[in-house]
Amino acid sequence: MRSVSQPAKVGAGGLAVAALGVVFGDIGTSPLYALQTVFSIDGGAVEANADDVYGVISLMFWAVTIVVSVKYVTILMRADNDGEGGVMALAALGQRLYTGLPGKSSKAVLFLLIAIVGVSLFYGDSLITPAISVLSAVEGLEIAVPGISQLVVPIAAVILTGLFAFQRFGTAKVGKLFGPVMLFWFFVIGLGGAVMVVQHPSVLVGLSPTYAVAFIVGHPVTAFVAMGAVVLVITGAEALYADMGHFGRPPIKRAWFFVVFPALVLNYLGQAALILQDPATRQNPFFLLFPDWARLPVVILATVATVIASQAVISGAFSLTRQAISLGLLPPLTVRHTSENEGGQVYLPAVNALLFVGVMAVMLVFRSSAALATAYGVSVTGALVVDTVLLLLVAPRLWGWGPVKIGVAAVVFGGLELTFLSGNLSKVVHGGWVPLLVALAVILVMTTWRKGRNLVIEGRIKKEGSLSQFIDRVRDLKIARVPGVAIFLHPNRDSTPLALRANVERNKVLHKRVIVVTVVIENVPHVQPEEAFEYNDLGYSDDGIDHVRVRFGFSDTPNIPRALRRACSLGVLDLKGKQVDAASYFVSRGAIRATRAPGMTAWRKTLFVGLAQNAANPAARFGLPPSRTVTMGSDIDI
Repeated sequence: MRSVSQPAKVGAGGLAVAALGVVFGDIGTSPLYALQTVFSIDGGAVEANADDVYGVISLMFWAVTIVVSVKYVTILMRADNDGEGGVMALAALGQRLYTGLPGKSSKAVLFLLIAIVGVSLFYGDSLITPAISVLSAVEGLEIAVPGISQLVVPIAAVILTGLFAFQRFGTAKVGKLFGPVMLFWFFVIGLGGAVMVVQHPSVLVGLSPTYAVAFIVGHPVTAFVAMGAVVLVITGAEALYADMGHFGRPPIKRAWFFVVFPALVLNYLGQAALILQDPATRQNPFFLLFPDWARLPVVILATVATVIASQAVISGAFSLTRQAISLGLLPPLTVRHTSENEGGQVYLPAVNALLFVGVMAVMLVFRSSAALATAYGVSVTGALVVDTVLLLLVAPRLWGWGPVKIGVAAVVFGGLELTFLSGNLSKVVHGGWVPLLVALAVILVMTTWRKGRNLVIEGRIKKEGSLSQFIDRVRDLKIARVPGVAIFLHPNRDSTPLALRANVERNKVLHKRVIVVTVVIENVPHVQPEEAFEYNDLGYSDDGIDHVRVRFGFSDTPNIPRALRRACSLGVLDLKGKQVDAASYFVSRGAIRATRAPGMTAWRKTLFVGLAQNAANPAARFGLPPSRTVTMGSDIDI
């Protein structure tokens, strides 16, 4: 779900480095706060003795190994939807796999609902990640330059303000630097941990799973609460899968196993060894891991790394929102492309503004990474569980998994992640309600928009009437035909576009060539050009009226003029490109009025009308030229 600009031909090593800058920013900066958070829960319930330290390190190591290395990199990344990954693509894959089976409709709804929950949890996560990442990095100044703790929040606020202000310009230029910077970051944190491990090699025993088991058995209550903080080591794990479409599985897999995973393990081991050597360092073991002379440079590097991590989350929110709009889960919003070569690089002003307000609000309320950590984790673990549920539903059809494999996966992945989720739910009253509230709000908006949209479609169909009957009436009235091509956007081939009906009734004219265009957003990321068009002979060719269906993937940019020019070049339409360039576009759009009619509660109708009034103009959404686009229609009651 993130965006990245890559050259057309890049070597395997180059793609792996590029993936470092986009895929691993979130999980790569978790050492800044993960272990520190574990040792700060409940006023120090986890002690700085060998048993607790080894137990926590063992939990962290095996959590990363099982969830990231096994579940995502080894298994889930093989479940791609035309090369794309992420919760939206996985749900769409599930719908495709179950097409044609009994209960298809109910299964399609199930996958859609699961996708809505997953997307909503991501939005909750996207508010916390930039705030906690940048704050944790800037807090390093308290170690490097003591006495300036009062400046931490203002500095973080300035950095985040600049980050969100920069979004309108795109990330193509600075994106080329992300990979090398993150490669250096992983080298530094891995080296810092390795130096301490070499000095105290006994800490390596903490990798044994026996210490995790002993910690849980010996301190069940403490271990349960600690699991809510241990999960911080796998924040951003879903990005490995979500960004598969940009890089492919092999580069991400190589980057993980050869760079990221070793660097993270070494750094966590180094922090553990430092805490065992000096328990006082548990207040901020990451920065204290480095010598005095290196701390300020590491703070600067950490700040850059967290900005990169935040950028990945913001770009992901833009990409995911565009996919949700394409699938009819959110109202159309203004989408601006920030790269001439990469369609995936988009900027959504409304989403950027909402994220900025939300991120600044949570940062100013919680004011420290330790306090924010209490709000972090609920949405992360919820997203992990959603992916596991989808995996268990898809695996039998995709790979032929039997009950035994499904059961093992459910116990290993689902059991671990549900434990993480349960541990985080205990933090709901201490801040975990923030991402949950955001997720619930998004779910409400998505379900309301989808339901209201269906009501509008029903209302439109009643007013549109049969296209065949309308054409017969045009013939009888001998409506004047004017030169030129008129293109009407309409969701089907059977009823009359409201704009077409309004144009005839009000202006008493009809263009000599009329093309009704139906845009279909498929449950696949991309549609190949040769499969994108379907010409339908309506039987009115003598009247100059035709219909063409244009198919886009949910990750494609729905540009109608460009698509029609391609249709002409492929021979789908018997028009010339110049005729398309001079065509007039008509969009059916009228006011939506809430009534007391059944179908949806009054307050949800009010919400839907508000969303519809603030939705982007369809002309902008489909790339229609403003100077040649006319909006016509009639009001719709719901």
